[in-house]
Amino acid sequence: MVIRRVGPLSCAKIAGTLYAVIGLIVGGIFSLVAIAGGFGANTQGSSMIGAMIGTGSIIMFPIIYGCMGFIGSLIVAAIYNVLAGAVGGVEVDLQ
Repeated sequence: MVIRRVGPLSCAKIAGTLYAVIGLIVGGIFSLVAIAGGFGANTQGSSMIGAMIGTGSIIMFPIIYGCMGFIGSLIVAAIYNVLAGAVGGVEVDLQ
């Protein structure tokens, strides 16, 4: 069995969703570090800044990671289709 073509949009949707979940996990970790005081010195407003960075990371990381994963996999799938047409694709042995 040879994979000759990959649907770029379907591949991009799956990868974008996967990267958004990864972004949510990374954003949660980043948020915990920020709220715990990992950013900024021990000054008057540093806990408020850490809370804002933490909250922002939970929102922004999944969006940024998801968009980057979607666009990146869309490009890679399109390039694969061009190269698979020239080279012959990937051979897969299934049982």
